[in-house]
Amino acid sequence: MGGKELSMDMKKVLEFYSRRDVQEAICKEAQDKEIGLKFDYGFGKRPDVITSPGDVLELAKQGVTSFHFSEENWLDPLSISSELSKKELDSLRKGWDLIIDLDTPYFEYSKIVANLIVEFLKFQKISCITCKFSGNHGFHIAIPFEAFPKMVYDKETRTLFPEGPRIIASYLRERIHSFFKKRLLDMHSEETIARNIGVNVEDLETNGEFDPFKVVEIDTVLISSRHLCRMPYSFNEKSGLISIPVDIDKIMDFQREDAKPENIKEILPFLKRADVKEGEASNLFQSAYAEHYTQTKSIYNVNDEEVKKEIDYEELEEAIPEDYFPPCVKAILKGISDGKKRALFILINILSSAGY
Repeated sequence: MGGKELSMDMKKVLEFYSRRDVQEAICKEAQDKEIGLKFDYGFGKRPDVITSPGDVLELAKQGVTSFHFSEENWLDPLSISSELSKKELDSLRKGWDLIIDLDTPYFEYSKIVANLIVEFLKFQKISCITCKFSGNHGFHIAIPFEAFPKMVYDKETRTLFPEGPRIIASYLRERIHSFFKKRLLDMHSEETIARNIGVNVEDLETNGEFDPFKVVEIDTVLISSRHLCRMPYSFNEKSGLISIPVDIDKIMDFQREDAKPENIKEILPFLKRADVKEGEASNLFQSAYAEHYTQTKSIYNVNDEEVKKEIDYEELEEAIPEDYFPPCVKAILKGISDGKKRALFILINILSSAGY
């Protein structure tokens, strides 16, 4: 969630990124990833890569305050660009890692939902779950691509981005909804929760009922291709803290002070590819896609026979020009003052279908 960035103490930044163990940890996580570099003035030119531990310190000397990586894994990260069509991006994508992004202004609430998601994934017999503190108020829960099934409904899993993480994030949200709601209301009243996150009580409700996901957002639902996530052992400019991996069995014990640069003694991995049992997340994918398929049929009133009909269509050779966009999309692209998240969801679906 939003927040004003601090004026970073570059001496402290350089001191932390000078640590060899930090450089090696960042470099290891950067393999096959597109890298985004954050400076005081904003992000540097994309795509970029980190190829050796020494790159980390050299980039920090150039003014980089934080490192961000793609959730997608690429054959050649430097060959991707915003000019490529979805088909072209799919051909370059080796795979993608599932990273569930949790965010809320009140830190204790994000600990609860992170813990619930981890426990649910454990129940799914997934052993390679990892978690890291975002560096401010949230957490990132991860499962590496190697744990995924190779195919989902006759489609290569590597091509199912950003559709795949959106579907799984929505599925996880539904599975833990009632538990999360109870944990929150056992902890605080609606009035206290609203006060803690700076909204009105009615802003926490959906159809007159308390909605726990108005308290903590799962930002993964809104991701698009080439989406970047803050790298482990990278500064968060809004807090001055470090985004550090957290033991999945100690999430509820974690304190933000643990992420102060001077308090970080042990280096832990984030994406544990070496520990993966191939395909161990297959049940999660099958369940999430089955539920998505059922809900889609219900929403659009489609029966199984209609779904089974084969439809011939041609892949778009190039993106559909903006002149052909519907009026509502043209209006959104001109800029809006309200409803930005809903508008983003609309744009993601429209543009991904239009060859962008």
